[in-house]
Amino acid sequence: MSQVLHTPPSAPQQAEDDLAALAARHGLSVSGARPTLPAYIRQLWARRHFITAFATAKLTAQYSEAKLGQVWQVMTPLLNAAVYYFIFGVLLGTKHGVADYIPFLVTGVFVWTFTQSSIMAGTRAISGNLGLVRALHFPRAALPISFALQQLQQLLFSMAALVVILFCFGIPLSASWLLTIPVLFLQFVFNAGMSMIMARMGAKTPDIAQLMPFILRTWMYVSGVMFSIDKTLKAAHLPYLVKRLLEANPAAVYIDLMRFSLIDSFHAKQLPHHVWAYAVGWALLAGVGGFIYFWKAEEKYGRG
Repeated sequence: MSQVLHTPPSAPQQAEDDLAALAARHGLSVSGARPTLPAYIRQLWARRHFITAFATAKLTAQYSEAKLGQVWQVMTPLLNAAVYYFIFGVLLGTKHGVADYIPFLVTGVFVWTFTQSSIMAGTRAISGNLGLVRALHFPRAALPISFALQQLQQLLFSMAALVVILFCFGIPLSASWLLTIPVLFLQFVFNAGMSMIMARMGAKTPDIAQLMPFILRTWMYVSGVMFSIDKTLKAAHLPYLVKRLLEANPAAVYIDLMRFSLIDSFHAKQLPHHVWAYAVGWALLAGVGGFIYFWKAEEKYGRG
């Protein structure tokens, strides 16, 4: 016959069990423990006023030391567009065959900057605000979401300049401009999700912030910011998979939808098939997936 020997628990293990039982008996819980997902969403919604106030404060302080102040919110993307126009439009000739190239380019630069800045700000959302994270108790997702909201507010300032540019080039106001509302909403959800993904990664590995500019620059070059993807795909003999990847590129999807909404010479036939399905799908994948991915590490932010 075999006899099973039960090894008595060690003293430290027994002490831990006793303390756990004592804490449970008096309703105590682990400090900083991750709440359930529904509870986390409720906590985040309760801090919605903090999120908007934090985003507005960061936007106001961004250029507070510059003499031109908030004018740089519009001047920065315009200057970027001017540089891209000279290099790509004039020197490389990407403007040939593209109707209303300057509105086409400026729209692409503004929409791309929204995504780029949201991701860069999200990468440093936790690692760059450790004092706030360690001092106050709040759902940490409020930080990357507020940074994405800050970039949305900045894009809205830039859109005022874009409207002036559109009128200067003879592009009339039309009902299709209303499509910018769902496009911006979907892009914001996508950007916020990407911001949360990068916030968790940046919290664990701060060096990612040094790598991201190179990744984002490469992403920009394949997103049709300075050239027409539709025209390029028709002229180039690329593998089928490469063409589909270029069309499904989320940055290109939101850029082309914004161009379609605002520029009357940018026709529906220039959009990839199922473009709205791509836009909704990317927003759900990044928004929901990024939120859950960030929530999974909620109790680890700011610890060591």
